[in-house]
Order: sequence, then C-alpha cells, then structure tokens
Amino acid sequence: MVLSVTDKSKIIGSYQQRSGDTGSVEVQIALLTSRIQQLTDHLKSHSKDHASRRGLLMMVGRRSTLLKYLRRANEGKYLEMIQKLGLRR
Repeated sequence: MVLSVTDKSKIIGSYQQRSGDTGSVEVQIALLTSRIQQLTDHLKSHSKDHASRRGLLMMVGRRSTLLKYLRRANEGKYLEMIQKLGLRR
C-alpha cells in the first residue's frame, strides 16, 4: 500500500515548484491523493480492514486541511490543483 519510489518521484516531479522541492503544499496534496486512491481500491476488496480505513480517514482529513490552507494562501493554485487532481469541490 506504499507508493513505489518511481511513482513517488514522478508525482514530485510533476508538482514541485522548484528543483529539490519535496515538501511544498502542492506536492503533499498530490502524494496524499495518490495514497488515498490506493487505499480506496484496497478497501473495496478488503471491506473489514478497519485499521486501514482509519488511516484513510486520517489522510483525507490531512489533505482537507492542506487544501484549506492552499485556498487561503493562493486561490489560483488551489483551483489548479483541484482541476489537475480531479477532486470535487
């Protein structure tokens, strides 16, 4: 359920603001979205895995908090991230 190194580097490469950027809000949101999608697929086939469900809910909450921050800080980047990731808002 962990992202592979190549997948993670692709995501970081496409969302980073400058070279070596691995912790910006945009990168964190993109990585969380990818992990949320993986866990959602996992829970479709393992419906009784409540520990993973709790982790999923915690990740969704963290992503929501980061999106709220991005919306306050830069509305344009927020709308771009929502569009690029295909999130409903």
